[in-house]
Amino acid sequence: MRQYLEPGRYIDSAHAAVVSFSKRSASGKDERERAVSLYYAVRDGVAYNPFLDFSDAGVYRASAVLEASQGFCVGKAALLAACARAAGIPARVGFADVKNHLTSPRLAETMGSDLFVYHGYTELHLEGKWVKATPAFNLSLCTRFRVKPLEFDGREDSIFHPFDQDNRRHMEYLRDRGVHADVPVEEIQTAFRETYPKFYRLGAAATKETFTPG
Repeated sequence: MRQYLEPGRYIDSAHAAVVSFSKRSASGKDERERAVSLYYAVRDGVAYNPFLDFSDAGVYRASAVLEASQGFCVGKAALLAACARAAGIPARVGFADVKNHLTSPRLAETMGSDLFVYHGYTELHLEGKWVKATPAFNLSLCTRFRVKPLEFDGREDSIFHPFDQDNRRHMEYLRDRGVHADVPVEEIQTAFRETYPKFYRLGAAATKETFTPG
């Protein structure tokens, strides 16, 4: 478990701001309750934004995501993992390719696809097993666009719902990309450049859009 408790380059759990945020946010009488409180702190305390410069390593680093108060799924997963490690809870990041059947026209136009490769989530080791937690979409965003918010109790996996509140098809998991002790940024960036050539052709202009989620 050592590698899942030590600071990483991107899961920088020893960073002063991460340690402070973890201490302020972690509450409860045991690890599970503290993990749950950290999940909600990251889910709702950091806004979800997919219109970021993916060539910038900072968008994958926990401390940078915390400082910006915004991040996409990978950065927010790294932040939750870092906060958990700072609280003494083993944590790692996992990845999967997902198809968002409710991708907004703006996001689909910008990315050139409704396939999202290397969607990031966190795995926390609680009560003797690894449990998935997905802190990507903050509550206010879910409420606004009628997407079911992901709850987390520290015992069952928290992954995207297949349908939204109106029973429209939402997220479909297509491929498991495995788990890592730290964020494999070069691997992710390579996959992004191959999958989203249109986004990279747009360059900086793509990162200045106002996010309208599915």
